[in-house]
Amino acid sequence: MKVVMTTKVDLASMNIRQKLTENFGFKETDQEFDDSVVYQNRETILLTTNREMIYYDNLDLEIKRQLGITPEIIIFASRHSSQQRLPALTTHVTGNWGKAMYGGKDDSLALSQPIAMKLALLKLNELNDLGWTVCYEATHHGPSELNVPSLFIEIGSSEEEWKNDKAGEIVAETILYVINNYDRNHNFKTVIGIGGGHYAPKQTKTALDSELAFSHIVAKYAHPISKEMLLKAINRTSGVVNGIYVDWKGSKGETKQVARAIAEEFDLEFIKD
Repeated sequence: MKVVMTTKVDLASMNIRQKLTENFGFKETDQEFDDSVVYQNRETILLTTNREMIYYDNLDLEIKRQLGITPEIIIFASRHSSQQRLPALTTHVTGNWGKAMYGGKDDSLALSQPIAMKLALLKLNELNDLGWTVCYEATHHGPSELNVPSLFIEIGSSEEEWKNDKAGEIVAETILYVINNYDRNHNFKTVIGIGGGHYAPKQTKTALDSELAFSHIVAKYAHPISKEMLLKAINRTSGVVNGIYVDWKGSKGETKQVARAIAEEFDLEFIKD
């Protein structure tokens, strides 16, 4: 089973959930998860919790405990918050490059699904008729303790956007598109992203314009990054990692050196932008 995860404490999440149940074929079942009705559309279940999702480590194990299911993938339908109040549609994988400030564990990365994230980015961009920003975000916040592939797809960045009907429709359609297509054959090359700002402008543009699909992205504010953590990013990626992509001007020297050394040691393509 594939899982779409929502929460009652998030306006954007409830917006997306409403669109999925009203317009995209999810029907009530006789099962419950975290005291909320489980919805299902073929091999995908829609779950709802009362908890903040960024603090829901080991969600995959809890789904197995309550429902007897080990998810193939978990897509979190969520809000994005920022002081900039940037209207945005975003996608990213979770984890912490250092100290855990907002869920997850220190120095811990969730298992990414770069093909799913690239498809999400492409579909959000295709459907976006709101004039909003569409982008990756760098890896940040929890949950980080998940042993099945996962990603967040988010509406940002204030209450006005979280409740926007069109944004909810776009994200709901994107989620279904990703669910139905991420496990097919794609001619994408998976890379780890290094450098740049939190909204990963170079990585986003590159993914929209080329065959590259980004896994974990470590923004400049999280540098320097150790060899151990970059190796963890590679190991916590679904499928084969083909290379390391570096926003050269947007990276600190020590991190650039570590990235180049790892690329050489493991025969990965080293891409300088």
